[in-house]
Amino acid sequence: MAVPAVPALPLAPAPGRMNVDFEGRIDFPRLRAYRLDRARAAMEAAGLGALLVFDNNNVRYLTSVAIGEWTRDKLCRYALYTRTGELVLWDFGSAAVHHRMYCPWLKPENCIASYTTMRGAAPPASGLTAKQVAEISDRLRSAGVAGEPVGVDWAEVPTFFELAKQNLDVRDGQQVMLDAREIKSRDEITLLATAAAMVDGTYADIAEALRPGVRENEIVALASKRLYDMGSDDVESINAVSGERCNPHPHNFSDRMIRPGEQAFFDVMHSYNGYRTCYYRCFAVGRATQAQIDAYQRAREWIDAAIEMIKPGVSTDQVARLWPAAADIGLDDEKTAFGLEFGHGLGLALHERPIISRLTSLDAPMAIKEGMVFALETYCPATDGHSAARIEEEVVVGSAGVEVLTKFPAQDLYVTNPY
Repeated sequence: MAVPAVPALPLAPAPGRMNVDFEGRIDFPRLRAYRLDRARAAMEAAGLGALLVFDNNNVRYLTSVAIGEWTRDKLCRYALYTRTGELVLWDFGSAAVHHRMYCPWLKPENCIASYTTMRGAAPPASGLTAKQVAEISDRLRSAGVAGEPVGVDWAEVPTFFELAKQNLDVRDGQQVMLDAREIKSRDEITLLATAAAMVDGTYADIAEALRPGVRENEIVALASKRLYDMGSDDVESINAVSGERCNPHPHNFSDRMIRPGEQAFFDVMHSYNGYRTCYYRCFAVGRATQAQIDAYQRAREWIDAAIEMIKPGVSTDQVARLWPAAADIGLDDEKTAFGLEFGHGLGLALHERPIISRLTSLDAPMAIKEGMVFALETYCPATDGHSAARIEEEVVVGSAGVEVLTKFPAQDLYVTNPY
């Protein structure tokens, strides 16, 4: 009797929110090694001696260290990764001491307290920026890459001035890091799928709570609590938009009270172990009008056409051409419509490669590759002048097509608590 073939694992499993001894789930050492290998290959391809990163997402990609949302806009952490394999992390004050104790994949002597001006709040006369760059330069010399180009993603303006003053050859490191991050490993895909699964459950709670009288901010509070209860490490943002606020789309939430028969849509942006979601769902509250149903159907057709098109080798302009032009949805130009008929990569950041948009892709298309993970978003205003449909699906690009990560029902306009 022939032994049956072992079935292939799903492309994007979401097995649970903890590791166990009885299944192979996330292998974090393998994840760390994959990310450093990708970064080194991108660095070498760009002809750089080192990457100097201040973007928290790039810091995490290289070092696998994060200390929370508080640091996201403070430019108080940075990391150096050299062509010769040296990895150094400068972190905020005593956090560096913590990393020496609890991050054994980093050399203790390479976990250093950072010099930071706290976005210029510390007086320039303190000389902190000069000391910061001097330490970085010393590490470049120690690693044997002094004088070679250094890719920098972003930093305070005085830091750029000081890098030039101390004769560092600065190049655009953000593009190099985006090169590294655009293809996801199996572990990354599993983390992205798990993050999406957490939002699946959150939308079930939203659908139950969405009835006349509830306010947009109450839905945001409900969703935020549910996600943190489930293990989210960062609820970055939740858009909650209803009634006449649907058109034009304001990309935020308010204290507006939702009324019977209105449309409402939500975008949940959170992360699990750093890996993010961007996940819209659209509802009608109690009942739906024909104008709302028609708008939703058009938005669904546009997103389905994109999903059907996407496979390795397809270019982003081919996808963008499937979507309506700005004038077709009542807007003046593609700049104003940017982000409505839209695709964007997902990973440790909310916006990675590829970007798919009529604003960018028609002039500068890029090839879609196996292993990319990105979100597809469509928007269609209703003929009633105030309602609008908004749909988003996250997809993993496989060898012959895509797998959709976002599982909460969205094929038809979902009517909550009908009457």
